Amino acid sequence: MEFKKICDLQAGNRVDGFYLIKSVLCRVSSNNKKYYDFTFADKTGEINAKLWDAEENEDNIYIENKLVKVRAAVVQWQNSLQLKIDKIRLVTDEDNVVMSEFVPSAPYEGEEMYIEMLQYVDKIENEHIKNIVNYIIDKIGDKLINFPAAKKNHHAVRGGLLYHVTTMLKAGEKLLEVYDFLNKDLIYAGVILHDMAKIDEMDASELGIVKDYTIEGQLLGHIVMGAENIREAANEVKADNEISLILQHMIIAHHYEAEYGSPKKPMIPEAQMLHYLDDMDATMYDMKKAIDGTQIGTMSEPVWSLEKRKIYKYSFDAR
Repeated sequence: MEFKKICDLQAGNRVDGFYLIKSVLCRVSSNNKKYYDFTFADKTGEINAKLWDAEENEDNIYIENKLVKVRAAVVQWQNSLQLKIDKIRLVTDEDNVVMSEFVPSAPYEGEEMYIEMLQYVDKIENEHIKNIVNYIIDKIGDKLINFPAAKKNHHAVRGGLLYHVTTMLKAGEKLLEVYDFLNKDLIYAGVILHDMAKIDEMDASELGIVKDYTIEGQLLGHIVMGAENIREAANEVKADNEISLILQHMIIAHHYEAEYGSPKKPMIPEAQMLHYLDDMDATMYDMKKAIDGTQIGTMSEPVWSLEKRKIYKYSFDAR
């Protein structure tokens, strides 16, 4: 048996493979026997799979977002490839499976990015600002490690929220050398906190897959929720009222336009810079994603988040 990615499967293959259960339905066949209809996924694609003559006790074993090891035959069915499963079991620690091979993930491990973010927290000198940031981070806990930054848009991958934050922090640190009148503590705090309420806005699994938006997220959104979280944190740590107000303003202004959720435009330079850092990082992420999926010397497909622009992948060696 050969381990193959979904993109490499061909009709007639017999394969062993590790796959993520993206969806599963229990059905009854024409001969009145129970079977499972799966959609499996890895980083390279998706494929339908059938487990015929399923056992009665398997209902609570094979569920969405679980990793499984499968032995199967690859068959052609209605012009599409399908797996006919011979054996299936849940993945164990002994399999040494790397999660990033099965779900789109940030290029760095969540724990590594979390530590990097905390290093920037340590650089905040104002104790009121630092206490607010630490209170919110501590309240979120380990859930932040693998959380995505969106359901469909930029950084909608496992660990995407921390990837977005740490990239902005590094960019902000460099821009502080140019715009040295900006308050470093406000920039670092604003970057770290600007999207933290997405933790409560979206219902996401530990695999970084968003199932849906929460009721609170749909009714309020992460901008309103984020400002409220800062107000609560400031009260708990007895922070200066003006600092709380400024941080709340940075959160509610970082989308800039009312149509994108911001009731106010930036009224302090740090809020303006936060908006630019956020917009720049989101745009660069989507452009890189488009380029990575495009052949050299050709145009990408229209990118929805970039006003349906196509991105050109130039062919010359720029190094």
